[in-house]
Amino acid sequence: MNKTKYSRRHFLQDIALGGGGLIVLGTFGFRIFKDKDRNLIKAISVDFTKCAGCRTCETACSAYNHPVLINGEKMNGLGNPYYSNIKVYHFNPDVDVPVTCAICPDPPCINACPVAPDMNTGRKALYREANMIIKNDTERCIGCKQCAKACENMRGGVIYPNPETNRPERICTLCDDNPSCVKNCPFGALDFIEMPIDRQLANLAPAKIAERLIEQLYNLNV
Repeated sequence: MNKTKYSRRHFLQDIALGGGGLIVLGTFGFRIFKDKDRNLIKAISVDFTKCAGCRTCETACSAYNHPVLINGEKMNGLGNPYYSNIKVYHFNPDVDVPVTCAICPDPPCINACPVAPDMNTGRKALYREANMIIKNDTERCIGCKQCAKACENMRGGVIYPNPETNRPERICTLCDDNPSCVKNCPFGALDFIEMPIDRQLANLAPAKIAERLIEQLYNLNV
């Protein structure tokens, strides 16, 4: 890993400990590709000094994950931010906090799923794939919304039950390991980088992240 890049391009390192430098969406957003041999993970980070709250990440995410067929060819959809798997929260004083699925090491959403594990796969209705992303088996999901409640209690909630089926939606897919939010951010606020597994960062809800940002950027206690 390029340690210079890791230390200089980002803001608020180890925010839970009150330091300065990098906030990683691996703690309140993406966490993927653990490499225990090198003690690294590859994850999406956010530089809050560059985020303008433009919501381009939401449009790009929605367009990629909700494709349309045109003359038999699959193409990106319209990009309605409502259906995005990443959401930008706006706070006053002015800070913008992009947040998505944390893909937690011990995911409360999966733990809360009441569906019995499948005898062959060992999976509940909500389960984790090999690359760490969380997926839902719509055939087995009972629409109880317990996963969304568990996520909300821990991080303010990034799982949205479908209004008709109550099945969980807006869970990050990582866009085939090439996140559209990162590729399309016009200000370079998002990055997809390797970083140490043992960062001592807590899972924080958007409002808690905003509190830390406001305190450090504006010297205000909120």
